[in-house]
Amino acid sequence: MDLTKIEQYGDELYNALITRKAVAPLTDREPDITIEDAYRIQLRMIQRRVDAGETIIGKKIGVTSKVVMDMLKVNQPDFGQMTSGMVFSEGEAIRADSMIAPRAEAEVAFILKRDLEGPGVTPADVLRATECVVPCFEIVDSRIQDWKIKIQDTVADNASCGVLTLGGVRRSPRDLDLALAGMVLEKNGEIISTSTGAAVQGSPVNAVAWLANTLGRLGIGLKAGEVILSGSQSPLVPVKAGDYLACAVGGLGGTSVRFI
Repeated sequence: MDLTKIEQYGDELYNALITRKAVAPLTDREPDITIEDAYRIQLRMIQRRVDAGETIIGKKIGVTSKVVMDMLKVNQPDFGQMTSGMVFSEGEAIRADSMIAPRAEAEVAFILKRDLEGPGVTPADVLRATECVVPCFEIVDSRIQDWKIKIQDTVADNASCGVLTLGGVRRSPRDLDLALAGMVLEKNGEIISTSTGAAVQGSPVNAVAWLANTLGRLGIGLKAGEVILSGSQSPLVPVKAGDYLACAVGGLGGTSVRFI
């Protein structure tokens, strides 16, 4: 795909973010679009956010569960970039109408204390490079109409990033087994799902290693201080004004988010 189209679609997705008006799937309009094209579009969209004054604060991993991989007909996760404009504090209400079609997912975030650059990064390297892990909610959103996405659509749309909120509880990942740690997700007081970290590539630690190695092959490193979202351990839960969600991770603690 030529540069003109890359910029056109990146600008279109950025404008959809700002206006909260979804666009038609890119894969319907560009049947031959590749994953590489989609990442170039993502970079254009992110550059527009940076040009508007935001900064890159981390990365997210998406499409980590087998269910979602089967839905999108892919055999590996994807990634997106997180900016300062996406971050909410624990307890801070999120306006549901600030997004198009928000869905919440609960996961574990890693905060790095040293750089990680692949290829060759192992799970042990991830543990050594991590300052702490925290429970978090990512509120994903799609600028693609009605969530009618293929893998190229969500990649171009910055892995369907919306906003995130980080829990206040922080622990070293070396003090618990994240693969075995159970997670319970509640919505408005009702249990929605239960899972373990093994649902995410066998362990959230493995997912972060995959990200470091994938980005490393592109010449991109994970930097000290960055927040890395390791992938959802819950189903995507549609949310609206008035909803309240809470998650708890065994041995780590919990966090919550409410929508107005």
